[in-house]
Amino acid sequence: MVYAFDTLGYSKRLRDGGVAPEQAEAHAEAARDFIMVELVTKADLAAAVDRIDGTIDGLRSEMELRFDGLRRDVDAKIEKLSLQLTVRLGALMVAGLGALAVILRLH
Repeated sequence: MVYAFDTLGYSKRLRDGGVAPEQAEAHAEAARDFIMVELVTKADLAAAVDRIDGTIDGLRSEMELRFDGLRRDVDAKIEKLSLQLTVRLGALMVAGLGALAVILRLH
């Protein structure tokens, strides 16, 4: 969206306020050339917000996928460790019962 800047009205107001006509006109032209081109409109802001929202949504989706993958990896590793501990505990129990049986026979 483009805004019109009334340089004539602006310079007139400056002249009415006591500014010399040449200075008033120069000030109005400078405002038009250097200030007005930098103005951001509501549409500009809305477009920027939409782009940022889109970027954030994309990042959120990517992070959710990565966290889901990490969660699956951690769950799989925990399952594997649980199985290993169960096997080791079973082996220790068998070894302990075997040792106990040997001790009872020798006694």
